[in-house]
Amino acid sequence: MHAVTRYLSGNRFTRSNFVRNVALVMTGTAGAQALNMAFTPIITRLYGPEAFGVLGTFVAMLTIATPLAALNYPMAIVLPKRDMDAAALVKLSLFIALITSLVALILLFFFGHIIAKLFNLQSIEAYVLLMPLGMLLATTMALANEWVARKKLFKIKAQVTVMQALWLNLAKVGLGLFLPVAAVLIVLTVIANATYALMMYFKVKAVSQLPALSSIGQATKPLAAIAKNHSDFAYYRTPQIFLNGVSQSLPVLMLAAFFGPAAAGFYSLGRTILGIPSTLLGQSVSSVFYPRFNESVQAGENSYSLLLKATLSLAVLGIVPFGLIILMGPWLFTLAFGDQWGDAGQYARWLALWTFFAFVNRPCIAAIPVLALQGYFLAFETVGLLMRGAALLVGFLVFNDPLIAVALFSCVNVLLYLMLAIATIISAKLHRVQEAV
Repeated sequence: MHAVTRYLSGNRFTRSNFVRNVALVMTGTAGAQALNMAFTPIITRLYGPEAFGVLGTFVAMLTIATPLAALNYPMAIVLPKRDMDAAALVKLSLFIALITSLVALILLFFFGHIIAKLFNLQSIEAYVLLMPLGMLLATTMALANEWVARKKLFKIKAQVTVMQALWLNLAKVGLGLFLPVAAVLIVLTVIANATYALMMYFKVKAVSQLPALSSIGQATKPLAAIAKNHSDFAYYRTPQIFLNGVSQSLPVLMLAAFFGPAAAGFYSLGRTILGIPSTLLGQSVSSVFYPRFNESVQAGENSYSLLLKATLSLAVLGIVPFGLIILMGPWLFTLAFGDQWGDAGQYARWLALWTFFAFVNRPCIAAIPVLALQGYFLAFETVGLLMRGAALLVGFLVFNDPLIAVALFSCVNVLLYLMLAIATIISAKLHRVQEAV
């Protein structure tokens, strides 16, 4: 550990505002994850694997649908040089999200039953009409996060993250004492995004960093032109994130369809726990790295070195938490969450393998829009979806074993994330060479 500390402290990269901002975001994220860890052993004993499986299936469907809500225009908010153009992107995102959510509501109202039956997902049929609302509220959360990243209000992000985690966990436990059913978990999950966005709104407003409504009309270009300037997010990033959502959601959906909600619940808990180190540091790095990397490219700095050091630092820091799950997953899960969750620990051992590589890739993924690699990333996700789907089908249909399916899925993910990291870092180096010329 001392060697890691010396390595990090010895780099100018870690003495910059970048690392201070990462540490600030981590403070809030760490507090939120500490609350999640403290409450999870109680929540798992209240609700059980089936309720978690229904929640996981609903979240998986919502993950697939959410990228379509605002066509990922919120991600572009960090890029414009002028706040008035960024404010116009906020308006554009909300307008698109309202339309797509309304369309989704109409489709699910008439065809929700058919969709649930077609994919053998009757367990979530009663909740499908909540998905359009979830899509819209997820957009408000994304807008809040991107505006805060643009203005570098990371202290506010930390505060709101802790506040949301506290009320959400208290609500799950309080309601679970009287009504420990999946519906409670699903409704709370949907409205959590709205409360996060509202808390962020009032915090940002208090420091006078909100986009003025009048500034939207003063954008340097018409709204349609601004949408066109950032159309790569709609044309490339939206299908890419959609395909990634399908890829990441496939295990839950297929486990629920082939083996029932309990199997999906084991997988969902494993992903939730493994998401803690990824969220704690990986998401914190992404939130700060995206605007910082954009600035470095615009200023002609050594963006390749910045990307490489961020990636290597996460690799060093991720070894211990993910390694512990690989070595002792079943024992840790049984001890922490109860005897009925031992199978979740078996899933988690394999999930930890590929989640480590996803964790390490956070800076590379954040660098993709800045390096204009949206088209490549879309092709990558298309191939990745086919490979992941094939791995799961082999596990389910050939071996008829959910654990083997998860193991094959994890190994394919390791390969894909390695390929993505190498390609992005090479692209950053070539971009640096072209700038020098």
